[in-house]
Amino acid sequence: MGSTAQPVTPGITATKAPRQRTGSSEVTPPAAGPRAPARDGRRIPRFVWALPPVAVLALVFLYPLALVVQQSFSPDEGGASLAPYGDVFSSESFRSALTTTVWLAVGSTVGCLVLGFVLAMVIAFVPFPGGKAVAKFIDVFLSFPSFLITLALLFIYGSVGMANGLWTDVTGASSGPFDFLTTPWGVLLAEITYFTPFVMRPLLAAFSQLDSAQLEVASSLGAKPARIVRQVILPEALPALAAGGSLVLVMCLNEFGIVLFTGAKGVTTLPMLVYSKAILESDYPAACVVAVVNIAISVGLYSLYRMVSRRVGA
Repeated sequence: MGSTAQPVTPGITATKAPRQRTGSSEVTPPAAGPRAPARDGRRIPRFVWALPPVAVLALVFLYPLALVVQQSFSPDEGGASLAPYGDVFSSESFRSALTTTVWLAVGSTVGCLVLGFVLAMVIAFVPFPGGKAVAKFIDVFLSFPSFLITLALLFIYGSVGMANGLWTDVTGASSGPFDFLTTPWGVLLAEITYFTPFVMRPLLAAFSQLDSAQLEVASSLGAKPARIVRQVILPEALPALAAGGSLVLVMCLNEFGIVLFTGAKGVTTLPMLVYSKAILESDYPAACVVAVVNIAISVGLYSLYRMVSRRVGA
C-alpha cells in the first residue's frame, strides 16, 4: 500500500524532531518552546529594607534616650560617675515620690478594674435606651486628653466649682465642703475617671463573644445573679481584666497631666519629680536619674503586660 502524504502549509518547512535512542526504544523529545528570560540573581537583601525605619527610630527615640542615660552618669563636676544615682536614691524626695507613684498607680488600677467591670456588665447585659450610643462614646472618650477630664472635675468639685457654689447658695456658708481635689484622693478620683474606659473597652469586646445561652441556662437552673457573675461572666472577663489592668497600671505610673492640673499639694510622683528637678531646680543629672528609673519601671511593667496579653489571648 502506498503511504499517505501529509499536507504541508506553504512557506513552512516541515521539520522532524530528532529521535533519542534509549536502550531498544526510541523516545521523541518534546519540541523546544520559547526560552524564559534569565532571572537576575542580584536581589536587595532584606535587612536593607529595615534600615530606614531603624534609622528613624534611632534618631527620634534611641538617641534622646541615650543622651538621658549618659547625662544620668555625668555629675556637674564632670566625668562619669554613679554619684548622681547615690544622691537621688538617698534623698527623701525620691523615696516619697516613688511610694506615691506606686500607691496611686495601684489604687487607680484597682478602682478602674472594679468600676470598669460593673459598668461594662451594665452596658453589655442590661438593655436600656441608648446603650449602643454609650458603648460608642467609650471609644471617643479614649481619645480625650487627661487634662481635659481634670479640668471638668475642677469645674464641678473645685473650690469655686458648681458643687461648692450650689452648697453656698443653699446654706449661705462662706465656702463649700468639697476641697478634696487638691489632695491625693482628688488625683486618685481623676485617674480612675480617666482610665476606666481603657478597662471597659476590652471587657465589652469580651462580653460580646459570650454566648447568651449560658446566661439563660444558668438563670433557668435557679442561679442567682451574683452566682452567674461569679461562675459564668467573671471567667470570661479575666483575660480582658488582666490586659486592661496591666495597661492602666503602666499609664498611671507615667501620668503627668492629671497631677499637674489638679494642683494637689504634697503629691509628687516620679514624672512630677523629673519636672521639678529639671525645670525648677535645673538639676539635670538628678532629673535624668529619676527619668531612667521611671523608664525602667515602665518598660518592666509593659513587658509584663505583653506577657499577660499573650498568655490570656487578649
